[in-house]
Amino acid sequence: MPEYYIWTIGCQMNKAESQRVADYLELLGYQATLVLQKADLVLLNTCVVRQSAEGKVIGTLGYLKGIKNSKPDLAILVTGCFVDSDVKQLEKSFPHVDLFFKPGDYVGLLNWAEKQDIGVPRDRTGLPSTKNVTVSALVPIIRGCNNFCSYCIVPYRRGRERSRPVDEIVCEVSELVRHGAREVTLLGQNVNSYGHDLPTQPDLSDLLTEINNINGLARMRFLTNHPKDMSQQLIQAIASLDKVCEHISLPLQAGDNDVLKAMRRGYTVEQYRQLVGSIRNYIPEVALSTDVIVGFPGESEEQFERTLAVLEEVRFDTVHVAVYSPRPGTIASREYEDNVPPELKKERLNRVETLQANIAGEISSRLIGKAVEVLVEGKKGGKWCGRTRSNKLVFFESGGDCLRRLVDVIITKTSPWALQGEIAIGASNLKESKR
Repeated sequence: MPEYYIWTIGCQMNKAESQRVADYLELLGYQATLVLQKADLVLLNTCVVRQSAEGKVIGTLGYLKGIKNSKPDLAILVTGCFVDSDVKQLEKSFPHVDLFFKPGDYVGLLNWAEKQDIGVPRDRTGLPSTKNVTVSALVPIIRGCNNFCSYCIVPYRRGRERSRPVDEIVCEVSELVRHGAREVTLLGQNVNSYGHDLPTQPDLSDLLTEINNINGLARMRFLTNHPKDMSQQLIQAIASLDKVCEHISLPLQAGDNDVLKAMRRGYTVEQYRQLVGSIRNYIPEVALSTDVIVGFPGESEEQFERTLAVLEEVRFDTVHVAVYSPRPGTIASREYEDNVPPELKKERLNRVETLQANIAGEISSRLIGKAVEVLVEGKKGGKWCGRTRSNKLVFFESGGDCLRRLVDVIITKTSPWALQGEIAIGASNLKESKR
């Protein structure tokens, strides 16, 4: 049986799409291998949001060229945001690649397979198989983005927003749950825009309400949100629907209004603060995560200090920080000089990380001695591990089989990045379904 290997870099959407490709490859008769050198087919699912990510993609393509020189029959496929509209140029630059196909273009993949006489599965819908369902499953609900933030390459690579029908998503989630999933994460480059392009124009709160009714599902999450598109209706739905986790990803990107304007984010710091206040008013126990870019063109020390001030004020549970890198074709790369020195960018990144480690550590320390509900996803280092509704990683020991169960754990030790605990006494703690 031929073997495949998938190399994935980038966002959760890429991870979900890699799983879809894996499903199709297995329907075509391939089986997975953990050793790239053994594979008969290698798929690279790529990201170019940062220069560092693009560099890894190009480096891996170079490595695969060497392997193909000694293994000519190796099939190399490339998808993800590295694949732009100029596929001919990509084919010229990387002639050892057998197929470039755009993110989510499963038909293009299957057409290639048919031409190679590999075969074509009956299912060409893009819906996942139920062979390897994980405890927490990723479900794309909208692809593309209509928000052209000045620094972002994603709209140019993934196109305009395209929502999947509510019934199709509900059907997929129901099947995932039937085959073992306990939690789903609904994905979109801008998940708040869900439904506006569908005939009946449902919104994300409508979809959450429908999924909340699925028996056997314990939890659901969604990302990524855009602050300017997050409505009061959605906030109220999160507060009222029992299966929606109290965890919201809300990218800030910068804490200075002039920088936000240059980024074309569509909101001010004051509006962002007001939104956070509204969320915490309706959902007092909410855990907030955010994204921040440091070193945007022209960012002064004073402007960076304003970003630090917002991080200190809001006290996010998690902060994902990145150094700005110009992406060819974006508005920022055309209109602004990348004039913040690399060493200064690195210093600012370190200052954000140090601040956030202290804040996250303080937030976690409040859980010492408290019981938290953990959805168990597997084992690492001999311990069971899973996540709380607020998305905190928890490790604990148990002689029983805890996989896919909701378990109450008493927290005994904390760090900024993970929690340690002891399972609460009593067999009744191992809950098949809380809701």
